[in-house]
Amino acid sequence: MKTKTIKQAVTFRAEPPEVYDAILDSKKHSAFTQSKCVIGKKAGDIFSAYDGYIEGKNIELIPGRKIVQSWHSDGWPKGHYSEVKFEFEKTRKGTKMKFTHSAVPEDDFEEKSSGWKEHYWDKMKLVFGW
Repeated sequence: MKTKTIKQAVTFRAEPPEVYDAILDSKKHSAFTQSKCVIGKKAGDIFSAYDGYIEGKNIELIPGRKIVQSWHSDGWPKGHYSEVKFEFEKTRKGTKMKFTHSAVPEDDFEEKSSGWKEHYWDKMKLVFGW
């Protein structure tokens, strides 16, 4: 199976710990996605988001600075996990987040690329203000 890597950068009007928490806190994540989300708080803990559409495990967590997770989407081949990395940097206007999603199946690349923007970044911006 051929895979591709998604690279995106987004700026939020919030401090790095707030953006980190929006992704890693089950209640906050559920609130902005308007779906069920359960996320462990430690490396090695599992998570599921969007009512089970996404599942995986936390690999590396540096509070307010970085999140690395193994990540599996419904519809992908059984046992295929990709890696997502969120890196947070404080700026004058808030937080710049560098995002990398590697090992995305090529036939799902376009949908996931636009999906991150529509289902995550745009919804998070509504929470933090544009």
